[in-house]
Amino acid sequence: MAEHRNGNAKIPIGKASGATNPYSINLENFSKRLKMLYSHWNEHNSDLWGASDALAIATPPTSEDLRYLKSSALNIWLFGYEFPETIMVFMKKQIHFLCSQKKASLLDVVKMSAKEAVGAEVVLHVKPKNDDGAGLMDRIFQAVNAQLNSKGHDAPVIGHIAREAPEGKLLETWAEKLKNANLELSDITNGFSNLFAVKDNVELTNVKKAAFLTSSVMRSFVVPKLEKIIDEEKKVSHASLMDDTEKAILEPARIKVKLKAENVDICYPPIFQSGGDFDLKPSASSNDENLYYDSNSVIICAIGSRYNSYCSNVARTFLIDANASQSKAYEVILKAQEAAISALKSGSKASAAYLAALSVVEKDAPELAASMTKTAGTGIGLEFRESGLSLNAKNDRILKPGMVFNVSLGFHNLQAETNNPKTQKFSVLLADTVIVGEEVPEIVTISSSKAVKDVAYSFNEDDEEEDEGPKIKTEAKGSIATLAKATLRSDNQEMSKEELRRQHQAELALQKNEETARRLAGGGSVATDNRGAGRTIGDLIAYKNVNDLPPVRDLMIQIDQKNEAILLPIYGSMVPFHVATLKSVSSQQDSNRNCYIRIIFNVPGTPFSPHDANSVKFQGSIYLKEVSFRSKDPRHISEAVQLIKTLRRQVASRESERAERATLVTQEKLQVSGAKFKPIRLSDLWIRPPFGGRGRKLTGSLEAHTNGFRYSTSRPDERVDVMYRNIKHAFFQPAEKEMITVLHFHLHNHIMVGNKKTKDVQFYVEVMDVVQTLGGSRRSAYDPDEIEEEQRERDRKNKINMDFQNFVNRVHDLWGQPQFKALDLEFDQPLRELGFHGVPHKASTFIVPTSSCLVELIETPFVVITLNEIEIVNLERVGLGQKNFDMTIVFKDFKRDVFRIDSIPSTSLDGIKEWLDTTDLKYYESRLNLNWRPILKTITDDPEKFIEDGGWEFLNMDISDSDSENSESDQGYEPSDVQSESISDEEDDSSESLVESDDDEEEVSEEDSEEEKGKTWEELEREATNADREKGDDSDSEEERSRRKMKAFGKARAPEKRSHGGSLPKRAKLR
Repeated sequence: MAEHRNGNAKIPIGKASGATNPYSINLENFSKRLKMLYSHWNEHNSDLWGASDALAIATPPTSEDLRYLKSSALNIWLFGYEFPETIMVFMKKQIHFLCSQKKASLLDVVKMSAKEAVGAEVVLHVKPKNDDGAGLMDRIFQAVNAQLNSKGHDAPVIGHIAREAPEGKLLETWAEKLKNANLELSDITNGFSNLFAVKDNVELTNVKKAAFLTSSVMRSFVVPKLEKIIDEEKKVSHASLMDDTEKAILEPARIKVKLKAENVDICYPPIFQSGGDFDLKPSASSNDENLYYDSNSVIICAIGSRYNSYCSNVARTFLIDANASQSKAYEVILKAQEAAISALKSGSKASAAYLAALSVVEKDAPELAASMTKTAGTGIGLEFRESGLSLNAKNDRILKPGMVFNVSLGFHNLQAETNNPKTQKFSVLLADTVIVGEEVPEIVTISSSKAVKDVAYSFNEDDEEEDEGPKIKTEAKGSIATLAKATLRSDNQEMSKEELRRQHQAELALQKNEETARRLAGGGSVATDNRGAGRTIGDLIAYKNVNDLPPVRDLMIQIDQKNEAILLPIYGSMVPFHVATLKSVSSQQDSNRNCYIRIIFNVPGTPFSPHDANSVKFQGSIYLKEVSFRSKDPRHISEAVQLIKTLRRQVASRESERAERATLVTQEKLQVSGAKFKPIRLSDLWIRPPFGGRGRKLTGSLEAHTNGFRYSTSRPDERVDVMYRNIKHAFFQPAEKEMITVLHFHLHNHIMVGNKKTKDVQFYVEVMDVVQTLGGSRRSAYDPDEIEEEQRERDRKNKINMDFQNFVNRVHDLWGQPQFKALDLEFDQPLRELGFHGVPHKASTFIVPTSSCLVELIETPFVVITLNEIEIVNLERVGLGQKNFDMTIVFKDFKRDVFRIDSIPSTSLDGIKEWLDTTDLKYYESRLNLNWRPILKTITDDPEKFIEDGGWEFLNMDISDSDSENSESDQGYEPSDVQSESISDEEDDSSESLVESDDDEEEVSEEDSEEEKGKTWEELEREATNADREKGDDSDSEEERSRRKMKAFGKARAPEKRSHGGSLPKRAKLR
């Protein structure tokens, strides 16, 4: 369990100093809570704080074990983080901290707030690394004695947490000095318990988020998993269920809960119990026995999660074919728990909850009272069990609004009337997280149902009778044993899932058509289309005046690279031309060894000439179209051609980059972090797209500054700034089956990376070196060198993934600051279990959904599709016998081309449909590929007609199939099946068809298969000839016969003569 600990509240020691300080303390919360501490201390000093003059709290070192300490709770409550190996001493006029330099730099900001809040001076004692801190402790004791002796006290009273044993050298030294000093010690545990009991709004929000996660895991993960195990009769151990559930808690995105994983942790390892071995204590654990779910069995599941260190808890009992005693016990405990929750009212005593539950049990089932748990639960918050808030019969504590309780009730080791030793003893347990309100309590885990109908299952199998599926019990309504949630091990379950999906899709269809109608009515689909916009070049000026011309050496072609000009000798003078006016240059040599150079210029009005503003400006000018020169010096001609071509490339590249930059949106400047706090940094990264240039590629570093990221290499010109406000989506994809770990940013507006304009910037590290084994011999799987090499690769991959994860966590904390809240920035992580293979461009890739996108981040070009920009999804070529199908994504902007993902394996179809349905995306299925450009053009040209004809329902395959029985074609948006009377008409129609035709080879193979079933061409020819003779049409031309045969075969192609090879020749396609 240790490797899964998520220390979300701990300061990452060793990284806090010199950072952009995402771990800054919330000074408003600190001031408010410090006032509460001092006010509570002054008000209840005699009864709860042991009449203490000073409070000494020592926080132990970090531990991978799950534990709840008052000292850690105080750290988190006061500062928002845990400060391990830190000693705090609170006095009336001073607050002393003994800690390391890095923690002191973080605590330095509270000095002013403490002075303003309670008038106390903060004194920081920085402990050197290898020092035991004894000298600094003496200074603290001197300060305590000096302050308290001034009041005339003989022996100062120091309050400390007596139950926390010292851990580590620092705390052991402190405990020894505290014991030997001339001080009186008193326990202040009750004071902190009372202080933490009532939660403020921030704390209650954290509790509610934790409770939402806990109940969601129970409802969306645990219950379906148990149902599947029982339905498929799998053998799964309690420990395995515990591990899977823990992973679901630590990765909220798996169950569609939008909470940051770094803020989440478990309260305790999830508990699964069955098979007669039950323990209802919170310290219980899941054993290695398999889950037992035969008739009359009981399964208990308890899970708890934390959000920002605040706890929540839920426990449920599931009954499998329950008998009368089991059903009664569950009904009674359910009623007792509801009574206990109702008794949690402001002003009541804590004991009222337990007494209310006991009253219900003694009234409805007095024989069960002795087996009931001795408490109805405990307070819950920063600690899973808050001392002093136990809901037992003796606690007279008055309840207040804002208190939070884990209301937990159960019956332990009851006897069932069965002969099976695994079911003779059973227990039941229910637990919920409840907030005491002003009037009525609030159950924050209520979304996890505990009604009998939702936890009682029945699967009666009659082996001696016919092979029928198990039936749900349907006896009298009042009988508890007949209330069952579902019939397990039944084929109807899969059918019901498909039916539910269809119903949901029908609802989505209505919503989608209404939404599309509103958007089309408001012109929402109109988007700017910049395709075809011409690139303009600035004024082409080689020389501003004649004096700038270079001196003439000889009447030879000269290339002036500085001024980007070519000087040509024309009629005894050197005439300059800007290199951008050249269209092409070439050279050739004749048989007499004469060399010719031919230069062709860009002239307005000629085909394929680029659009240029200068041609519009000088419309009446005379242009030189072409010029040729002859020379006896082939070396000079070759050199001139090479220099001209090189210069043209450079100018064209520069102008292209300038044109790209002209379309960029102006962004804010990067605010580089100051010298005091170093930026969050990730080193040795590659970038995609890469920088241009022919030099060796270099790795660089990614730094998170005040308002954006900066990536730079050792070369001064290789630098990219990505502003936080320009980030549309951020992704973190750790290397699992891939060779790289990736940070990917999909942007709102384009930026330039080198000379490339892009909306996607990716930073990555290769986690594995590509090594080729020389010699070609295969190594043994037991070769120690091979094993060691594999271990090194695993360690390297884990280290890189961890470095990236730490960087992402720190950036998340930075983005959590108030100035970035409106940007809603968060690193999304692909959900590999929902991924599928497909061909979005040219190569097959693994495409993975995230919570907000569909992405492919490994192969270029990248795929990033925002889900809320999708109108509908059409699954094409879906049918029996198909190994693959295609997915077409239609966007809400109808001016945007659809996005196709081809060749998706049919085994992924159900998973994709389930994912689309759960993300509320409407999908359709078709047996053919559609040609979407004319479809979208038809919609945008006449949106009213599109809405009148039922919107997107023309894609509904079920409706289309039923309509096809009455009419051969759909007049709206399906391809026309009307047969043309000539070959040319048929081909023209097919080019405009909304269905993309398959290759002719497939058509030929289909016809061949039809020939096997029907008559051959020779037989049909003979029949036609005989028919013509009977009608006296023997004189008909061959052309007339061909046309009649084509009509006779309806939609089939006109038969063509066989080639000598025996196969039908292909028909030429007209496009």
